[in-house]
Amino acid sequence: MPARLLVLASASPARLRLLVDAGFAPEVRVSGVDEGDVDPADTSGSVLRLAERKAGTVAEEGGGALVLGCDSLLEFDGRSHGKPSGPAEARAWLAAMRGREGVLHTGHCLLDEATGRRASAVASTRVRFGRTTDAELDAYLAHPDALAVAGAFTLDGRSAPFVDGVDGDPSNVLGLSLPLLRDLLGRFGLSVAELWADAP
Repeated sequence: MPARLLVLASASPARLRLLVDAGFAPEVRVSGVDEGDVDPADTSGSVLRLAERKAGTVAEEGGGALVLGCDSLLEFDGRSHGKPSGPAEARAWLAAMRGREGVLHTGHCLLDEATGRRASAVASTRVRFGRTTDAELDAYLAHPDALAVAGAFTLDGRSAPFVDGVDGDPSNVLGLSLPLLRDLLGRFGLSVAELWADAP
């Protein structure tokens, strides 16, 4: 059994899948925090504040779990891009990104219910977008995928072939940086192996 219960304060299937594939067995507690409270000119600061708010919202006073809150935004042309408001906005963003680069920022907050201690940080990954055709965008936007993710793209869905590459941690682009999680656990004196589902 793991030394501590890990709680994911997110409804994101991609974040949950990342943790499960990495050996964890997290409990999901959806925070319901309004993700619209974003400063368009401060992407990194916005994701950190939202991650901390999510973790704090679901943490139980006097509990024994480690709560992980995360939030992601794409910084492109100096502005924050969260989930698009609809297909028209998604199309405008994706068309502007053709052949260019953006930076995907994910805020992480690990909160210890037992002590109230928290450790927070932001992971940033540069994303290089391919030159998509109008027909490719039409096909992609016919599916709901684009409306459910920051920047209207992801690396584990239909938009994956439209990303030429990333510079940095690819798991961060999926919404949760596993290397950063390891670092945050280390600040609490824990190793990732202690939280694996099959930990001795």
